Amino acid sequence: MRMRFTLTMENLVVNNKHIDNVVLDWEEEVEQDQVITMSQEWITTKNFLTERMTGLQKVGESSLTIEPVEQ
Repeated sequence: MRMRFTLTMENLVVNNKHIDNVVLDWEEEVEQDQVITMSQEWITTKNFLTERMTGLQKVGESSLTIEPVEQ
């Protein structure tokens, strides 16, 4: 299934530089179990973003929206 992902992050520190707001938006073909796994990791992993993004040192607030794309 085709899904749209929107990652919003506020009050970031990237390579020692403060950034107010970043929004990443992308579409991807994924299986339903992949979406469930990603959602569970997002909720349960304390440093989900900083462990995965090179240079990202701190994130104030963040949200991840996952929704199906109508075809």
